[in-house]
Amino acid sequence: MNVAPRFGTGHRVLVTGGAGFVPSHLVDRLVERGCTVVALDNFVTGSKENVAHLLDTPTFTMVEADISDGLPAHPTLAERFDAILHMASPASPTDFEKLPVEILRVGSVGTLHLLDRALADGARFLMASTSEAYGDPKEHPQRETYWGNVNPIGVRAVYDEAKRFSEAATMAYHRSRGLDAAIVRIFNTYGPRMRPDDGRAIPTFISQALRGEPITVHGTGNQTRSICYVDDLVRGILLLLDSTETGPINCGTEHEMSMRQLAETIVSLCASSSEVTYITRNADDPEMRRPDLTLARELLGYEPTVSPEEGLRRTIAYFRSRLG
Repeated sequence: MNVAPRFGTGHRVLVTGGAGFVPSHLVDRLVERGCTVVALDNFVTGSKENVAHLLDTPTFTMVEADISDGLPAHPTLAERFDAILHMASPASPTDFEKLPVEILRVGSVGTLHLLDRALADGARFLMASTSEAYGDPKEHPQRETYWGNVNPIGVRAVYDEAKRFSEAATMAYHRSRGLDAAIVRIFNTYGPRMRPDDGRAIPTFISQALRGEPITVHGTGNQTRSICYVDDLVRGILLLLDSTETGPINCGTEHEMSMRQLAETIVSLCASSSEVTYITRNADDPEMRRPDLTLARELLGYEPTVSPEEGLRRTIAYFRSRLG
């Protein structure tokens, strides 16, 4: 299965949350293709440093704004877009407690603003959803047909339900108004440009290991995740963008490991003296995560290529350079 590039030179693309971890890598690839890219971010969790290398690039514009308030009056936003990628949302466990209302707003009001704009422009709309849509799954691995097991009033619900609403809204615009739309469900992704203090396991473990501090694993450490290096994820998202598929389609890897194994691997790769310790597990923390990638393979020709060891080495090198 080969998906031909659909967006490149001469196409205008809007990426919300464009200064964030994953979106900034997407912006890089789109600019490399020759697209004219407008990144929109309110910098609540995104970083200007993530796109600083592009600021002198004629085909790139950074606009500071909150999509929850609608698209602002800005010259680059007045022109028609060929594609809109809605990637904006705080997405880490610490954000769920610190920014709950902001997460709900960007996943509801913000999504509706962008769906209306995509419809007006005749643009392809790609919604970045999440494996969190499956909640604490009772199906393993998780297929796109699984409806999930989400606590709608739990701490994580602000993110889970915001994304589930965004999926429902995207499908409503697709079915009732003919919008060219796609939904990608992103599984646990890591790599350069992650925030070291965002509360997710990989940046936390790496930062602790490089400082020689105890590695704090939640619960028993038996809970699992399937970790995906950012380059693999970005390639999958672009395949979906270029295709005519609607989805939702899972994107990630099948490299499932326990949190204890992940911590031990990071300690080894960092050549650290840190010891693995255990702390209280967060509420509604999923027991296991692994995507069924059948649809991604069959419909997009997607196949992740970066092993956990190689991806973690690259990520550790990034954090080592940041921590000095």
